[in-house]
Amino acid sequence: MTTHNMLIAPDFSPERFAGWHMFNTLIQKRANLNMHLNTPASHAEQQQIITAGDIQVIYANPFDAAALIREQGYKAVARPIGKSDEMVIAAGANSDINALEDIKAGATIAMANNRDVKLIGLRLLEAVDIAESDLSWDVTETYQAAARKVIKGDVQAAFFLAEVFHGFSRLTKAQLSVLIESDLADISHVLLIKDDFPDTDIFMNAILNLHNDPDGQEALAELGMPQGFEAMDEEDAEFMIDLMETLLD
Repeated sequence: MTTHNMLIAPDFSPERFAGWHMFNTLIQKRANLNMHLNTPASHAEQQQIITAGDIQVIYANPFDAAALIREQGYKAVARPIGKSDEMVIAAGANSDINALEDIKAGATIAMANNRDVKLIGLRLLEAVDIAESDLSWDVTETYQAAARKVIKGDVQAAFFLAEVFHGFSRLTKAQLSVLIESDLADISHVLLIKDDFPDTDIFMNAILNLHNDPDGQEALAELGMPQGFEAMDEEDAEFMIDLMETLLD
């Protein structure tokens, strides 16, 4: 039986790791497909795998999804229900930055290599007249590393994917102060399938019906997606890409 490759974007909380393996196991059983799960540790590793490999299915962040759809022959087929991509800007709890207005030109911001989080964060900072060129950037391998830099005082603030931030330990969150959290609702990770993937229909059937039984519900709960996935069409994908491009402008 042919083995297909599925890649999961690296910007999920570490506690979701087991959930992705449960998800992959269930999809293989229900669609009768061999799926090899790729879980890159960083955006750079993700790019290497996509460039070098034959990846049929990608769970992608919205910024990467736009490029993969427009340039690499993928189509968006599903997204998690009620799970938008929001971001948090946080400073150290003991720092002198207590509000967004306290971030000044010349500040250094830590963040993992996630461009949609950066775009949303910059839009939020426009409210206090801070632009990308006013800031220095410390790009870390993970959001956990960005949190450590803020806590140690190596940087003035950090950008986080909200889900990852809220998944930090109580000890970590106690040492951070949330300055703002976005509330966009229309931007989310999406499930992409390569145009020439031969088993799209049976794969999609398995994905969209995961929430209908206890095993599927357990896997989805582990992923923080209790409502499961909903189908996306080309129009839905174009709307989200347009929104991302608006953030870029």
